[in-house]
Amino acid sequence: MEQPSSTPRAGRRSRVPSSPGLGRGATTVGLPFPSHLPPCLLDTSCWNRRRPSAALARVGVEPEHVPTTARPRRSTSNVDRSEGVLPIEHYGALGEGRSVALTGTDGSIDWWCAPNMDSAPLFDRLLDAEQGGYFVLAPDQPFRTERHYRKDSNVLVTTFTTASGQATLTESLNSGHAGRLPWCELARRIECQRGKVRFRLELKFSLRAQNASPYCAAIGPHTVFHVDRLLGVMIHDDRLRCVWSDHGVRGDITVAKGQRATIALVVGEDEPLVAPTIEEIDSRIDLTDKEWRAWSKNVTFPREGRDFFVRSALALKLLLYSPSGAIAAAATTSLPERIGGDKNFDYRYAWVRDAGYTIQAFLAAGLEAESKAAFTWLIRQLRQHGPKVVFTLDGGLVPDVTELEAAGYRNTVPVVRGNLAGGQHQHGIYGDIFETAYCFVSRGNILDASSAELLSRLADQCADRWRKADSGIWELPELQHYTMSKVSCWQALARAVELADQGQLPTTCRDRWERERDRIKDWIEVHCWSDAQQAFVMYPGSDKLDASVALAARFRFDGKERLLATLDAIDRMLGAGAFHYRYSGMAQEEGCFVACSYWIAEAYARLGQKAKAKKRLTQLNDALDRCNGLLSEMVDPHSGGFLGNFPQGLSHLAQIMAMSSIENTKTNPVKLQPHAKKRKTR
Repeated sequence: MEQPSSTPRAGRRSRVPSSPGLGRGATTVGLPFPSHLPPCLLDTSCWNRRRPSAALARVGVEPEHVPTTARPRRSTSNVDRSEGVLPIEHYGALGEGRSVALTGTDGSIDWWCAPNMDSAPLFDRLLDAEQGGYFVLAPDQPFRTERHYRKDSNVLVTTFTTASGQATLTESLNSGHAGRLPWCELARRIECQRGKVRFRLELKFSLRAQNASPYCAAIGPHTVFHVDRLLGVMIHDDRLRCVWSDHGVRGDITVAKGQRATIALVVGEDEPLVAPTIEEIDSRIDLTDKEWRAWSKNVTFPREGRDFFVRSALALKLLLYSPSGAIAAAATTSLPERIGGDKNFDYRYAWVRDAGYTIQAFLAAGLEAESKAAFTWLIRQLRQHGPKVVFTLDGGLVPDVTELEAAGYRNTVPVVRGNLAGGQHQHGIYGDIFETAYCFVSRGNILDASSAELLSRLADQCADRWRKADSGIWELPELQHYTMSKVSCWQALARAVELADQGQLPTTCRDRWERERDRIKDWIEVHCWSDAQQAFVMYPGSDKLDASVALAARFRFDGKERLLATLDAIDRMLGAGAFHYRYSGMAQEEGCFVACSYWIAEAYARLGQKAKAKKRLTQLNDALDRCNGLLSEMVDPHSGGFLGNFPQGLSHLAQIMAMSSIENTKTNPVKLQPHAKKRKTR
C-alpha cells in the first residue's frame, strides 16, 4: 500500500477538490475544552474560544522504563498534547467487529467512524487538532496515567492519579450474549479507588469537512443528536450534570472511593435507535470482557511471548469486519508516514494481500472460524469482480481518492477518502490468493467445485501474465518486473500444482502450471540476482534492494544461500537499528516499515538461523512495546514514535508469523511435496 514520494502512488494523488467527507459519506473538524468545568451548567457561548496552551497540566513524574521481553507492559505517562496532538502510540483501540475507536491516554476519544470502520467519523480530532470532534472524560485537575488492556481482552483500563485521589476509566465497544449488537454501543465507566476525583466531560461532534451540521433534540427522557445520517443518544448516570447544544455536550461528575458511574453513546445510521438503560450498558462492559477472554482461549500461542502473540491476534480481530468477513488493513485514514510529508492514505479497506496474510496468521493462531469467514469473503469478491487489488469492506470497488478539508495529523496533509490501488495491476495477488487457499485446505478443509474452477482460471491467468511488468507489492506508479512479483507468480503456480495433486483443483492444466513455475524460477535466478550486490535486487538492472524479498523464505522459494545473502544485504543497506526501510531511497521519505523487520526475523528462522531470528524478534518486541501491544504501520527509527495508519493489520500479522516460525521452524504453512504422483481429481 505504499509508493515513493517523487511520483504519486495509488492511494493518493495531488490536490483534489474537497469532498463530503471521510467514509461512506464524510470528514473532520472540532473544538477545544477548558482545563476545568464549574459545577453549574455551562454557557455554550464560550465554545469557540481557543484552548489555553496548557490545557492539561502534568504531574512531574517521568515514565519508568521496564524491560519487555516477556509481555506487553502497562504504559505509564504524563499526558501532554503538543499543540493539541497526542503521539499515535498514546492511543488505545476499542472495537466490536464493526467499528474501531481510538482513545487517548488523556481520556479523549479522537477517532471513531460509526457505525462502520469506513463510515464518516463521529470523532476526528486525530486528523484536525483544532476543528476535529472528540469525546473527553478525564479528571479536571492535573493527572498521571497508567493504562492496560484487561488480560486477553480488548476492554481498556486507564488509571488516573491526581492530588485528590485515584480513579479508573474502563472503556469498551460493547457486544452482547450472541456476539455483536445490532447497534454501536460505546461505554465508559469511571470508578474511584482512593479519595475523590471530579471528572469533566466534553463531547464535540465532527462537522465532516464542513458538510454536516449536527443538531440535538429532546425525545422523551433522552437528548438525541443527529450528525448527517447518524442518529445517537448519550445515556448516563443521573449524577452527571451536563448541558447540551447543537455542537455537543459538556458536564462534570464526581466519584468518591467505592463509587462508579457509566456514560455511553449508542448510535446507528438510517435505522431506528435502541436506547438501553445505563444498567444494561454497564453490565455489558463486563460481558464484553468475558466474551473477549473466551475468544482468546481459542488462540494457539507459542511457548515464549504469549502475551504479545495474543494481543496481536486481538488487534487483528478488531480489524475483521464481521458483517462480511472482510479484513481492514487498518482502522484509520491519512495518518502520515512522515510528519510534514504527503504520504497519507486511506487504509479502511480490504486488500487481497493483507487479507491473505491475515488469514494465514489466523490459521497459525488456530483461529479456524475467522479464517473461514475471511476466505469465504475473498472467494466471493474474486468471483464477482475478478482479481482486484483491494475492495471495500462490503465487497464493492474502492472509490477514487478525494481530498478533504482538514488540517491533518500534526498539520500533515492531505486527509483523504478512497484509494487508487484498486486500478493497479499487481501480480503479487496471485501468490496471495493461492497461498491462502493452500493454507486453508492444509487444515483439512475442502474446496467446493465452484471455488476450484475459479482458482483454476486464476492459475491460467497467472501463467499467461507473469512476463508482464506490474506495480509490485509497494504499489509503485513505475511499472517494472519487480522481483517479488515474479516470486509471487512462482508461488501461485507452485501452490496450484500442489492443490491439483491433492485433488483440490482440476488437473487439466496442471502440467502447464508446473512448466511455467519452473520458467519463472529460472527467470528470477538469471535476471534478479546481482553479483555486485550479492543479493536479489528490487528489479532486473537495478541496484536497489527491497525488504519484501524476505517473504520469499515463507513462500519456500528455493535457494537458501542466495536468500541469506540477500537478508544480509538488506540489513546493511536498509536497516536502522532494529528496523528496516521498505526499499532503497526511503530513509528520507518515510519511517521504517514495521512488517518488514518481522518478515526478516521470520525469514532467518525459516532459513535455519533460529538464534538470530529470536534475537531480532526480542529486539523488535521491546522497541515497539509503547502502546500496550498495538502496532502502527511505521516507526521513526530515531525517536521510536509511531507513524502511519493504526492499528495496522500487516504489522500484527507479521509479528504473529515471525513468532510462529521461531517457535517451530519445522511447522510451516506450506510444505512443498514432490510432483511425481498425480492424484485422481475432478
